[in-house]
Amino acid sequence: MKLRNLLFALVAAMFAACSTSTHLTSFVDPKIGTGDHGHVFVGANVPFGMVQVGPTSIPQSWDWCSGYHASDSTLIGFSHTHLSGTGIGDLFDVTVMPVIGDVTYARGDGKDEQSGMWSFADRSKEVARPGYYSVPVCRYGVVAEMTATSRVGYHRYTFPASNQAAMVIDLQNGGCWDSVVESKMEVEGDNRIVGYRYSSGWARNQKVYFVAEFSKPFASFEINNKHYGRASFATEEDEQIMLKVAISPVSIDGARANMAAELPEWPTLESVAKKAEQAWESELAKAKIKTDDNSVKRIFYTALYHTIIVPSEFCDVDGSYRGADGEVHPNPGHKSYTTYSLWDTYRAAMPLLSILHPEKMDGIINTMLNIYDEQGRLPVWHLWGNETDCMVGNPGLISVADAIVKGEKGVDINRAYEAVRATAMNEGRGNGYRMEYGYIPYDKMTTQSVAYDMEYAIADAAAAAAARAVGKSDDAKYFEERSHSYRNYFDKSIGFIRPLSSDGKWREPFDPFHSNHNADDYCEGNAWQYTWLVPHDIEGLIECFGSKEAMIFKLDSLFSVSSEVTGEKKSADISGLIGQYAHGNEPSHHTLYLYALAGEPWKCADKVREVLSTLYYDGEAGLSGNEDAGQMSAWYVMSALGLYEVEPASARYWFGSPIISEATLKVTGGEFEIVAENNSQENKYIQRVWLNGKEYRKPWISHADLMAGGQLRFEMGAEPTLWY
Repeated sequence: MKLRNLLFALVAAMFAACSTSTHLTSFVDPKIGTGDHGHVFVGANVPFGMVQVGPTSIPQSWDWCSGYHASDSTLIGFSHTHLSGTGIGDLFDVTVMPVIGDVTYARGDGKDEQSGMWSFADRSKEVARPGYYSVPVCRYGVVAEMTATSRVGYHRYTFPASNQAAMVIDLQNGGCWDSVVESKMEVEGDNRIVGYRYSSGWARNQKVYFVAEFSKPFASFEINNKHYGRASFATEEDEQIMLKVAISPVSIDGARANMAAELPEWPTLESVAKKAEQAWESELAKAKIKTDDNSVKRIFYTALYHTIIVPSEFCDVDGSYRGADGEVHPNPGHKSYTTYSLWDTYRAAMPLLSILHPEKMDGIINTMLNIYDEQGRLPVWHLWGNETDCMVGNPGLISVADAIVKGEKGVDINRAYEAVRATAMNEGRGNGYRMEYGYIPYDKMTTQSVAYDMEYAIADAAAAAAARAVGKSDDAKYFEERSHSYRNYFDKSIGFIRPLSSDGKWREPFDPFHSNHNADDYCEGNAWQYTWLVPHDIEGLIECFGSKEAMIFKLDSLFSVSSEVTGEKKSADISGLIGQYAHGNEPSHHTLYLYALAGEPWKCADKVREVLSTLYYDGEAGLSGNEDAGQMSAWYVMSALGLYEVEPASARYWFGSPIISEATLKVTGGEFEIVAENNSQENKYIQRVWLNGKEYRKPWISHADLMAGGQLRFEMGAEPTLWY
């Protein structure tokens, strides 16, 4: 036990040293968002890596979508794939559990040890930091440590003395909606296992291949209960056994090549963890900020960390990948990616990637174009080669259109526009009703008709912007007109968006506070929230209300009415409430900025500051809703800098109210500096703006100006001011 106690002390000291260093990784706390409904991943990975190796708990309910929750310390092992911040659970592939003695090969119930090989994890000695994770496995007296490369999970287990020590490879248990369909394990030599796991869940046809290699020959390897493989060892007190597990979406040979390329030898775990940390440091350093508030710094850099977990690489080292058609494809000339939570991320996470990671955008966007080629339309929510069709509208179209308008390098804009247009004209998922009726009637699509139509309208506005960028004026006019379909739902007599039938009748009864999760006309929202889901047409929304004053009066009331949401089965996603503004879910994320678009930027500043300071915390319950693959955090990063891309595919960022006094962003043209002079809690209103030393009279900055490098300088003050 002495070595294990020393190990705890060394890890604690190392973590403490990091926390007081100037490294940006020292400000990242991966446990922010592990409480409430944040659903964030905790474990070891590298930026955009295929592997997310970390603990998986027993529960398979909503708050364990990432396999981890602050309220629970049960452990079934350490899995090599995890989601982060989603509202549906899947993955948790190739789980490894260190054990001692005879065990029951099952997940277990968290109460009776005989129910499975589960254990409690000692969270008081847990260490989680970018690229490294460690925790004691209480039941077996084992210390687990792990780090990762992009495609390889690297483990170190410190065992007690035992003739019955083992590591169990569990291919039975995924998580939440996932279940195994077929698995295979074979022995190669005396220290290597190869195999695969096929499963069905949210991703209905998921295939993961793996190669697992131990630093010590196993005494025996046996298959138990069909999907469990036990590698047995005799261990001395405090003996350490290393394990590396390479995965592939293509083949066992692909996993073998991934290991040979990324982790061919047996380096120290510390050296691999250091490289992972350096990879995180490099990415985080693309946004350097100055603030006297360390809490803000921790929230900011943890948020930035969350935004570069996904999209995750989905190709072997030779570039081959498994396509949306289920077939293996050769290297397309760019990296391929997966985990596209596009209904969430098109709003802020993808625009943030376009600013800080333009070198990744060709792979991210071209992967989406390959998906179009393989399935006939752009992705909605793509996971491990599978279209889940989760959420509403055409969100993938918006991100591709944004890339066209921004002129992302490496993206063929003509090919991209072809995909945008074809997807916009696809009649599936209710879009055909819009072409027939001009909107989606609730008697034709019995659930989520309003949500589908309004998201399609946003995508149409993006398609119009893309059409203009490639010189397709007729298409631009058509899609722009179609983007006004939401106006059919506006009831001027009450000032709300509400469902309409094919013969022009409002659905009755109507309660704007009411929600029935996945069974009403909205999607994870109600009429209060969806009335404002018009980021692309502020003039049209004003016209619906009759005047700018009437619209702003109603918008003011959004934040002052009761926060009660009615309904026996109301959506749990309606969270982070200020009045009926719901920051915990994406349809509201642009709403604060409508004040800026409507010419009252001081009200935007008031609300942005309120959300930044009250709905994001430096603690486990630090998020007011699902992290949603980086979107919740991207909203914080962008808004803390004072910028937000409100309109789809507009390539312009509206000003809000920066809470960070100085920031330096690495961009294509060098560095872009944002300075907020006289900034404080009281001085939250922009008074004047300068761009590259010249007074600037616009309420937004273009993507081109930002990416060119230079300086944006805000003069902040305590008086509401219209500076443009």
